[in-house]
Amino acid sequence: MKRRYVWEKDGATLAVETNPRIRLDRNGSLHISQTWSGDIGTYTCRVLSAGGNDSRNAHLRVRQLPHAPEHPVATLSTMERRAINLTWAKPFDGNSPLMRYILEMSENNAPWTILLASVDPEATSVMVKGLVPARSYQFRLCAVNDVGKGQFSKDTERVSLPEEPPTAPPQNVIASGRTNQSIMIQWQPPPESHQNGILKGYIIRYCLAGLPVGYQFKNITDADVNNLLLEDLIIWTNYEIEVAAYNSAGLGVYSSKVTEWTLQGVPTVPPGNVHAEATNSTAIRFTWNAPSPQFINGINQGYKLIAWEPTQEEEVTMVTARPNFQDSIHVGFVSGLKKFTEYFTSVLCFTTPGDGPRSSPQLVRTHEDVPGPVGHLSFNDILDTSLKVSWQEPGEKNGILTGYRISWEEYNRTNTRVTHYLPNVTLEYRVTGLTALTTYTIEVAAMTSKGQGQVSASTISSGVPPELPGAPTNLGISNIGPRSVTLQFRPGYDGKTSISRWVVEAQVGMIGEGEEWLLIYQLSNEPDARSMEVPDLNPFTYYSFRMRQVNIVGTSPPSQPSRKIQTLQAPPDMAPANVTLRTASETSLWLRWMPLPEMEYNGNPESVGYKIKYSRSDGHGKTLSHTVQDRVEREYTIEDLEEWTEYRVQVQAFNAIGSGPWSQAVVGRTRESVPSSGPTNVSALATTSSSMLVRWSEIPEADRNGLVLGYKVRYKEKDSDSQARFWLVEGNSSRSAQLTGLGKYVLYEVQVLAFTRIGDGSPSHPPILERTLDDVPGPPMGILFPEVRTTSVRLIWQPPATPNGIILAYQITHRLNATTANTATVEVLAPSARQYMATGLKPESVYLFRITAQTRKGWGEAAEALVVTTEKRDRPQPPSKPVVQQEDVKARSVLLSWEPGSDGLSPVRYYTIQTRELPSGRWALHSASVSHNASAFTVDRLKPFTSYKFRVKATNDIGDSEFSEESESLTTLQAAPDEAPTILSVTPHTTTSVLIRWQPPSEDKINGILLGFRIRYRELLYEGLRGFTLRGINNPGAKWAELTSLYSMRNLTRPSLTQYELDNLTKHRRYEIRMSVYNAVGEGPLSPPQEVFVGEAVPTAAPQNVAIHSATATQLDVTWEPPPLDNQNGDIQGYKIYFWEVQRRNLTERVKTLFLAENSVKLKNLTGYTAYMVSVAAFNAAGDGPRSTPTQGQTQQAAPSAPGSVKFSELTTTSVNVSWDAPQFPNGPLEGYRLVYEPCTPVDGVSKIVTVDVKGNSPLWLKVKDLAEGMTYRFRIKAKTFTYGPEIEANITTGPGEGAPGPPGVPIIVRYSSAIAIHWSSGDPGKGPITRYVIEARPSDEGLWDILIKDIPKEVTSYTFSMDILKPGVSYDFRVIAVNDYGFGTPSSPSQSVPAQKASPFYEEWWFLVVIALVGLIFILLLVFVLIIRGQSKKYSKKTDAGGNTKSGALGHGEMLSLDESSFPALELNNRRLSVKNSFCRKNGLYTRSPPRPSPGSLHYSDEDVTKYNDLIPAESSSLTEKPSEISDSQGSDSEYEVDTNTQKAHSFVNHYISDPTYYNSWRRQQKGISRAQAYSYTESDSGEPDHVTVPNSNSTQQGSLFRPKASRTPTPQNPPNPPSQQSTLYRPPSSLAPGSRAPIAGFSSFV
Repeated sequence: MKRRYVWEKDGATLAVETNPRIRLDRNGSLHISQTWSGDIGTYTCRVLSAGGNDSRNAHLRVRQLPHAPEHPVATLSTMERRAINLTWAKPFDGNSPLMRYILEMSENNAPWTILLASVDPEATSVMVKGLVPARSYQFRLCAVNDVGKGQFSKDTERVSLPEEPPTAPPQNVIASGRTNQSIMIQWQPPPESHQNGILKGYIIRYCLAGLPVGYQFKNITDADVNNLLLEDLIIWTNYEIEVAAYNSAGLGVYSSKVTEWTLQGVPTVPPGNVHAEATNSTAIRFTWNAPSPQFINGINQGYKLIAWEPTQEEEVTMVTARPNFQDSIHVGFVSGLKKFTEYFTSVLCFTTPGDGPRSSPQLVRTHEDVPGPVGHLSFNDILDTSLKVSWQEPGEKNGILTGYRISWEEYNRTNTRVTHYLPNVTLEYRVTGLTALTTYTIEVAAMTSKGQGQVSASTISSGVPPELPGAPTNLGISNIGPRSVTLQFRPGYDGKTSISRWVVEAQVGMIGEGEEWLLIYQLSNEPDARSMEVPDLNPFTYYSFRMRQVNIVGTSPPSQPSRKIQTLQAPPDMAPANVTLRTASETSLWLRWMPLPEMEYNGNPESVGYKIKYSRSDGHGKTLSHTVQDRVEREYTIEDLEEWTEYRVQVQAFNAIGSGPWSQAVVGRTRESVPSSGPTNVSALATTSSSMLVRWSEIPEADRNGLVLGYKVRYKEKDSDSQARFWLVEGNSSRSAQLTGLGKYVLYEVQVLAFTRIGDGSPSHPPILERTLDDVPGPPMGILFPEVRTTSVRLIWQPPATPNGIILAYQITHRLNATTANTATVEVLAPSARQYMATGLKPESVYLFRITAQTRKGWGEAAEALVVTTEKRDRPQPPSKPVVQQEDVKARSVLLSWEPGSDGLSPVRYYTIQTRELPSGRWALHSASVSHNASAFTVDRLKPFTSYKFRVKATNDIGDSEFSEESESLTTLQAAPDEAPTILSVTPHTTTSVLIRWQPPSEDKINGILLGFRIRYRELLYEGLRGFTLRGINNPGAKWAELTSLYSMRNLTRPSLTQYELDNLTKHRRYEIRMSVYNAVGEGPLSPPQEVFVGEAVPTAAPQNVAIHSATATQLDVTWEPPPLDNQNGDIQGYKIYFWEVQRRNLTERVKTLFLAENSVKLKNLTGYTAYMVSVAAFNAAGDGPRSTPTQGQTQQAAPSAPGSVKFSELTTTSVNVSWDAPQFPNGPLEGYRLVYEPCTPVDGVSKIVTVDVKGNSPLWLKVKDLAEGMTYRFRIKAKTFTYGPEIEANITTGPGEGAPGPPGVPIIVRYSSAIAIHWSSGDPGKGPITRYVIEARPSDEGLWDILIKDIPKEVTSYTFSMDILKPGVSYDFRVIAVNDYGFGTPSSPSQSVPAQKASPFYEEWWFLVVIALVGLIFILLLVFVLIIRGQSKKYSKKTDAGGNTKSGALGHGEMLSLDESSFPALELNNRRLSVKNSFCRKNGLYTRSPPRPSPGSLHYSDEDVTKYNDLIPAESSSLTEKPSEISDSQGSDSEYEVDTNTQKAHSFVNHYISDPTYYNSWRRQQKGISRAQAYSYTESDSGEPDHVTVPNSNSTQQGSLFRPKASRTPTPQNPPNPPSQQSTLYRPPSSLAPGSRAPIAGFSSFV
């Protein structure tokens, strides 16, 4: 039978098919899932069948989470202190009995924590006890039934407890004595939980320890001050000190007593009952009583026994005696005093800080003793049988002289001794009764009451007066060791008396005539010595010794110096001094020392270095070493050390022989660093849905790298881009942290790191993963109604932003907004659902929709939304212009409010807020999820002190509204800065100050107007850190600040500062320095710490008054004064002298380091006659100070260095052009050069040496023309300043060279009226093609060949030139030389002689003159007046012609100098026999051209045949001096200079030659201003006896005689080629000479 089941709820049929939560089984059972309060009601089951119908009813009650307790109220308890009464109303229990309440509390706005986890479910009130005064509290509750935990109630109003006096004392009270009358007290505030209010200050009470005296009090009214200096205390006294904090409610608890002593002072009274007496001639005994302990003012360190002569109070003899605490009378001795001398004596007591007052002086005289030797024993009036002995009182009387004892005896015959005693006033005595010419020994001694003193003795021969001794001779040196040598010598003349003392003097280090002799050793009373060992020498040092011998008369002259010796090497004797060790970084130490002085090297300086050894002070690890090879190095940075570790370091010097002693060990600690690893055994355990417990273990000690001040737990959501957060755990003994405020059901990565004073260390690795527990979810997000009809709507949403677990389902309820919750329609959807269609709605009605999500923990918070069932919806209207009240403007947020616009019949879902940063920022989205029912919103994440504008838009289901009108611009408030300044450097400035340089933060990080900087600094007491660490372990609650000393602070109110001198620091302390900036709101973070050691600073001023004195050509003496005392910043340890040549600083700068505080130095091995700049810098232990302003000095002149390289050019068979470079180091103004040349082998049996002196520093070349063919010559050249320097040598062999052309054919001469043509034929070209031809010429009277025409093209075999370039009236020979790439070839045979004489014109013939005379007579008869005029005119014309002929035919004295364009004089030397008929020029019976000579001007030369033609030299050349030679007919010598210029000269007299380039400029006229001073001194001699020639520099106004055409293959040194239009010639007519010039000297060639 078929049955049908129908279910009804409250009379209405259930729609089973459309509700996913309801399911009907085949047997009629009804299943409802995910029940809620809407399911409550009466259910009816009807069974319909053909057999009949039936029904049954049942009432369903749904158990659910209880509602939140209502109306919670918190009030202060009137019954108990520190308690709050909390009341509430019982809530709906969710159809299940309540099991308990959970009470949570928020203290001072801290996160919520569970206070009571199980409150009686029947209770409606509870008293919360044990709260902290002056804190505010807020409470909330939730009810729990068997379904779960309901929602929390509303928060109660915040209730604050009244203040109470602090219930705990200040912590970590530390007292330390600062001076002998002050104690520094430091403390930390009481724990915050015991402060019971805002602290107002502290009360310090103190009194003398252990005495029944009252307290003294100090009131500190600033709670931020945590230290106090108690002053005006009693010296070296123990005090009890207590500290208590107070607030507005009263004074708190005093701390436990701490005791501390003031520092020691110096005693204020001297020892008592002081008595002093002499015990012998050199010692005094003291007795005294100790001062009263109350006046010692410290720990008695001992006594000082003092003795001084009355006239020498500053030179005291002092002995330190240890205190004797057993005996009341103390005894001490001062020895080593002078004999029989009065002393003032005194005793004082001293403590560590210093000396107490001296006792009253007592005058004591030491005892008498035997005297010293008499002074100046001498003999005079020496006769055959008598002599007079004289002496002076002993220098050391050692008592009252009672007389003298004199005795004499024959030498080595004691039986002849005669003794006399003389009174104390007798200082001379005549000895009589002597035997003539006998040697006697005479002794004299002084006497006191203590006996006879030391004997002074000498020998003397009667009748022979003693004399000064002679010098020792024959000094020999043997047994040379590192520190001694043996001297052998032969005594000199003894002066007829015995030698009493041998004296050894030496030159040490610098050996030479001008060096100082020092007394280094004396040997007394050894008259027969023939050798001695000289001790105490310096190893590896040069010595030269000399000796003197001393007798009764005096000291002999010194012996001849010994040979120069060098002692052997030895290891260094001393360790480097002033070794200091400073912290450089976390892994390095800076070691400094004073290098050994040069005299302590004891070996080759190149082998001297330093060895450093270092190891950990605790003995762990190996001892390491490092070698420094530089002997003047004075610092080294030891790298790769462990952080925060103490090391022990020593230094020793070494050389090639061995090592010296180690220095005293110095100790230093590397800088504190951050931990290099994280804590171990890190674990995390989730305790609630928003908290977890993290635990860890200590960091291994080796990785701590400093004092751990606390830990930080680093945590972030896994796979999130958000920044990691840190949970700070202060104190180095905490090992766990409870992280709260976490996201629910979120997977976190957790790491732990430790931090030190320097910063954060490495975090633990790998990260620990832990998820917080789940909880009920948050509300779903983004509810929209994209589809709305009059009877249905479609709803969409997004999952909750905080799911807090796994979402299991969504529940949607909807009802008319005007009805109650019981009428709502409920739907439960799957967790994947994101939309819902609601149907059967009433048109034009407002419905309320609620959506909640469910996790394992239950249903979460609901999201609500209204919707209107209408189809007339539209986008909303924009909100009103947003406004901000000024009181709502904060630094990083503002409260923005607005009025909503019309919602367009579609409720607003959310608002969007945009911000724009002024002036030029763009609109940026700030929040797109502002609640739909909000009309105000806090806009956060803003920048402080920045101007903004805001705008808002609304969004409903249809879309977005327009943006609202922009708000008025506003500026956020200032906030404390976000960044610290960057400290660029912290450097010691003086011994008590440092200079800090920094860079301020960027403007956008200052968050306001920068008002200034704050510098915090503190001493780093590394030795006290062990105590800090122990204190932290004993007190687990120790905070970071409690583990470190307090900062002092300087406030800098100038925001433009970038550096500051931090002064008034304590010497020899390490300081930590940090900086911050502040504005009107507050202070920014502190910069990372910087460390600096105070007490050592480089000098801040340079040495003064630097002066330079030129000592020699290679030495400058530099003196200076030290920097001002205020700028030395410590002891000056030495100076660095920087010096360089003025013109070559980069190449020549050197530095000499003086490791002594001397004020002068000798700079040696300098370049002569050179300007130097010298700058001096002082240095101390901290480093180098600034250099002084450079001072200029110049070394004296010296001999120049050798000239530069020698070059040869234009080498022919008989001549060569020699050039050289100036010396590299002239060492003074160059006065000239000396060139000497000679054949390497004799020429025709004669070796002739020729010397030429060139005056001036240019030209640097010489043309030598008197050479022999195929001979090798040696040239030597040296430069001269005030003396000659070394010479340079070079050899050259005259041509023709191998491969040079052969001789051309014999030249054929064709003579024309005014020109000469030369024809030749080509010869053998040699190994290369002929490149050009050269024509040489010489006077036919056996003159020297010289080049006449250069650079004749190779194709040419004839050449025509004007006769004007030759000397008229002189016959010439010509020859041709071919030139190829191998050089000049063999000359051709000479041509026949050709006179250089033009044919006379017809008008000079006699017959023509007669005809003219006859014609003149006829005209005279006709026209007398005309003939007179005509006759006078003709007469004048004849005079003019006669003058012209004279100029062209005869040369004056000044014309003998042949010049080309080179501006240098020509030099010729002819050493041969001269004859009248073979002279250069003969006219009218007068020789106007004598044999060639080197130069115009006065010469000095030597020639063996000059006497044969002395009568031919005109008087105008009388300045020549001629010296006959011993050898006749030797090879001639001729030399000249060659230099070309491009200057062209013209003269009207030779205009007819100008158009012909062959003739033009062939021989240059003499320039203006040519000097008549001596140009050359020239000497030639045979058989190796050089004479001299002097050649001046004519300031480039003289010209040489040779031309250089453009195609010359053998260019003249330093000369540019002539223009193509010029050719060089040998002679220019006399009228072409410049005005005022002289003709050549008669007897000298006008060409070369």
